[in-house]
Amino acid sequence: MKVLLDIKDDKAQFFLDLLKDLSFVKATPLDADRFRILTEWQEAMQEVARIKAGKKRGRPIQALLDEL
Repeated sequence: MKVLLDIKDDKAQFFLDLLKDLSFVKATPLDADRFRILTEWQEAMQEVARIKAGKKRGRPIQALLDEL
């Protein structure tokens, strides 16, 4: 399982050290760019889920291509 946590900068090193001591956990810090990309991807997947559930209306692919 993968978990994304948002930790205050002043507590981050303590938390990473704590995770390092747990043999069953692999912790990889994200830089700002990777975090932004991951967050945007997560938001996009949530929007797709809302469209599939009928809570939001999608738009035709041609409308998207016309914008490009």
